[in-house]
Amino acid sequence: MPIDKVASRAVDAAVATATALGLDVGHTTVLHASNRITVRLAPCDVLARVAPVADRAGAAFEVEVAGLLAGTGGPVGVPESRVRPRVYVRAGFAVTLWRYHEPVPGELAPAAYADALVRLHAGLRRVDLPLPHVTDRVGQARQLVEDRRRSPDLGDADRALLRDTLTNLGGALVHGAAEQPLHGEPHPGNVLATGNGPLFVDLESCCRGPVEFDLAHAPEPVGAHYPAADPDLLGRCRILTLAIATAWRWDLADRFPDGRRLGLLWLDQLRAATGY
Repeated sequence: MPIDKVASRAVDAAVATATALGLDVGHTTVLHASNRITVRLAPCDVLARVAPVADRAGAAFEVEVAGLLAGTGGPVGVPESRVRPRVYVRAGFAVTLWRYHEPVPGELAPAAYADALVRLHAGLRRVDLPLPHVTDRVGQARQLVEDRRRSPDLGDADRALLRDTLTNLGGALVHGAAEQPLHGEPHPGNVLATGNGPLFVDLESCCRGPVEFDLAHAPEPVGAHYPAADPDLLGRCRILTLAIATAWRWDLADRFPDGRRLGLLWLDQLRAATGY
């Protein structure tokens, strides 16, 4: 995967951190590069997640949640056991080290995806952590949309579409639906298919809300296998999560691969879904 200078510095920080901790690093493979870098370190077989040091608190929260969920038997990726599970700060980056799992080829079956999400939600209910409400996430996306300095390339009509969708559907989430701790973004990119079954990663987005909000990130067939999911609420959550993801693609600081093209594509999908 081609990477820019910032990502290259992030990889160097990961290698230096792992080497200083006594792990053997001979070569690296960048698996994902956006606002955070995910890199496989070999031959020690460790996964390093590297974020700007300003995101240190989020990285520390992710390590804490992963450790607690692993204690419940929840299906999550876990910190590397050969080093202390914490955030390591180096060269302006926050580095966390995780156990690497060799991916299993093939698409994850909807029933297996749903079962893993049910078990994750059960584990989250056993974890005592202060979590933001899902409407806080909606509010952050709305603030981005309303701030022209942060999203200068977003046209007026598209800005209105995103603002109204986030406001109307976000407000509807607080009325009547049962709530519990959630992953926050359990989309396929955050689910590893491994020899030990599906494992969820990227836990810093955990929040509270209806399970349908989590289900909305999964492929549509998964919802039919999740017990007692409300199809109407799930449909609204699918539109809401699309609006949130679309909003972030217009952030000047966004480094998601091909983000602007996706932002345009998702605006079209949002217009079709809302009839705006």
